[in-house]
Amino acid sequence: MSKSNLRGFPLRLDRLSPSWQACLPLAALILVFWVVAASAQDPPTEIVEIDIEEVQTGLQVGLDTLWVLVCAFLVFFMNAGFGMLETGFCRQKNAVNILTKNLIVFALATIAYWAIGFGIMFGDGNAFLGLNGWFLLGPDNSPLLDGEGYEGIFSAIAWTGVPLEAKFLFQLVFAGTAATIVSGAVAERIKFISFLIFSLVLTGILYPITGHWIWGGGWLADFGFWDFAGSTVVHSVGGWGALMGAAILGPRLGRYSETGATAMPGHNMSIATLGCLILWLGWFGFNPGSTMAADAGAISHIAVTTNLAAAFGGVAATFTAWFYLGKPDLSMVINGVLAGLVGITAPCAFVNNFWAAVIGLIAGILVVFSVTIIDGLKIDDPVGASSVHLVCGVWGTLAVGLFSQGPDDTIYGEGAGPAAGLFMGGGIEQLIPQIVGILAVGGFTVLGVTITWLAIQAITGIRVPQEEEIRGLDIGEHGMEAYSGFLKEEMR
Repeated sequence: MSKSNLRGFPLRLDRLSPSWQACLPLAALILVFWVVAASAQDPPTEIVEIDIEEVQTGLQVGLDTLWVLVCAFLVFFMNAGFGMLETGFCRQKNAVNILTKNLIVFALATIAYWAIGFGIMFGDGNAFLGLNGWFLLGPDNSPLLDGEGYEGIFSAIAWTGVPLEAKFLFQLVFAGTAATIVSGAVAERIKFISFLIFSLVLTGILYPITGHWIWGGGWLADFGFWDFAGSTVVHSVGGWGALMGAAILGPRLGRYSETGATAMPGHNMSIATLGCLILWLGWFGFNPGSTMAADAGAISHIAVTTNLAAAFGGVAATFTAWFYLGKPDLSMVINGVLAGLVGITAPCAFVNNFWAAVIGLIAGILVVFSVTIIDGLKIDDPVGASSVHLVCGVWGTLAVGLFSQGPDDTIYGEGAGPAAGLFMGGGIEQLIPQIVGILAVGGFTVLGVTITWLAIQAITGIRVPQEEEIRGLDIGEHGMEAYSGFLKEEMR
């Protein structure tokens, strides 16, 4: 380094005295020895072996669990959708009663399903019901969590690697949905306590038994019946409970006369429409979440088939009502959207986009005619729950046997899933199990809910007194009004 380059350097070596310059080599040697000695005291670096497969499995379980929980939260929020929908479709004097039922039913479902329902549905047992897992007690047996060969008591749901409590929460919100379906059909005349008792029986016993047959490894699953997200397991079961409850209760006062049916329009179509949109949103947890895994391709496909069916159902119901009833009735549009969603719930993972649209379109047409037929039978269903959930639940279950792409073209992978449907070249191989499942679940549920309704009627009664029904259940059952102070005295 030249002297010109030393200008500004902190230590001007050229200005050191000769004695200090002579010490520089010794200082450098001491520095070298110090560095070597310090390095010798450091422990050797350990070689850490990382099991890449174990890390990947842990990440996958974490992602799957997050996906399942988010979808469970979406389905839980559907309780708000049902509450808004049913309240808007009914008269204002019963709004508090309907809102209260929709709020408390999920709390009741949580208790009943936690105590015995989940064990009956998914616990190891026999072909007809589970016999283990009460109060969610007992070991899980997911191979991803506990290793191959681990023996648990929930074998039927061990195919998904998420923790047991995540599985429980996701299945719980489905059970709550089945009970909520009944609420609208029996609205405006049922005793509050009677509905609470029925909801406990449905979610704790009846729903889990038929659910075990299909999702719990029971006899219908062995027979080849397929229902991906619950057209039969959830919606038809709730629909049968709604239909039988409405029939046993009888129509609302003044609903039917010798001259025909008297219109009893809903008091708030704004919140009914909001309820429909909340339910539409919640269905993106209901159907795609049933993969129980964060499989990008599967959940994307199911989300699209779900949305297509809802859209075609709404449009089909709009024009069917327009031509058949003379006006594009908003209540029919709402129920058309929901009909398409119910119809696609069973086959959403097994059909292509074109057939999803067809399924939704047919569901939208069916619901309009079903509402008028059930009304013609003088079965008073204020919100059309029987038509949406029962009729279209049956249709969606049959659609698996008609339009399934076959076991080599589903999210389950090659060789798994339902056989090809009738219109996909598979003949009636898959259609037969679907029909058997519909009849078996329908027969058992009709028998079970009828016995339950009649037993409640004998013990506590199921219908409010006539004067209370006329005045409104809000005052009679709850001692309050939904819109106190907002209505003029003359209007009351």
